[in-house]
Amino acid sequence: MRYRARVEYDGTDFSGFQVQPGARTVQGEFEAALAKISGGSQIRVVAAGRTDAGVHAIGQVIAFTDPRGRPAKELARALDALLPVDVAIREVRRVPAGFHPRYAARYREYRYTVWNGPRSPLRERFALGVRDPLDTAAMERAGSVLVGRHDFSAFGVAHRQPVRTVHSVRVRRAGSLVTIDVAADAFLRQMVRRVVAALLEVGHGRTNEEAVAEALASRRPAFNGATAPAKGLCLRRVALGPMRGRAALVTRSQERTENDDRQDLYGP
Repeated sequence: MRYRARVEYDGTDFSGFQVQPGARTVQGEFEAALAKISGGSQIRVVAAGRTDAGVHAIGQVIAFTDPRGRPAKELARALDALLPVDVAIREVRRVPAGFHPRYAARYREYRYTVWNGPRSPLRERFALGVRDPLDTAAMERAGSVLVGRHDFSAFGVAHRQPVRTVHSVRVRRAGSLVTIDVAADAFLRQMVRRVVAALLEVGHGRTNEEAVAEALASRRPAFNGATAPAKGLCLRRVALGPMRGRAALVTRSQERTENDDRQDLYGP
């Protein structure tokens, strides 16, 4: 049986989601737990997006196949008991055999958190500490120029297909807490963190929305490739919809190699 689940993780001590030789990863922890409850069988876990080292998630979606077809609640209990303290699994459900969350996702939403106040060790584990005041209204205006379908080469790692559709960029303040929410159909690697770095420049008054628009149009690394630290970024939501096109035909035997997958949809 095929299953999907929502997962949460503190990315601080992970080298990202995707399995890497000799590194601790979220995918590696899930596959190790699945092997333990399946008599050593290797079961591949796939996700809606690959978060990079240090990036967190509260709404990541994964999928896997259980050869034994156990009830979803039983699987959830068994996995939860084996996963480490910085990973949790929720909402395990049966899905059609060809389900793949990368193709089923209609859009993804990330939040970047900034603590714009006095130094705070606890808050700044999951947020970027910024001492100088930020002009969040100017940041909101600058973010609006990124909404729409564009070539985002200026704000991401080089990719063979850099066109993405950004649905919204919202900048909000609640006291000293500043949040930057970005929703899009997909992201280039490091795209949100580079967008955040640009908006912070705007917030500090060092640049403006016109410069952000010019950087986007140039397709060259924006603001010398400045990238905000990973610790402030969290995958909040993956909105699922009907599988499209070849997604409906994907089976485990048809899945691409890891090499090919690296060129696909990334969490930033």
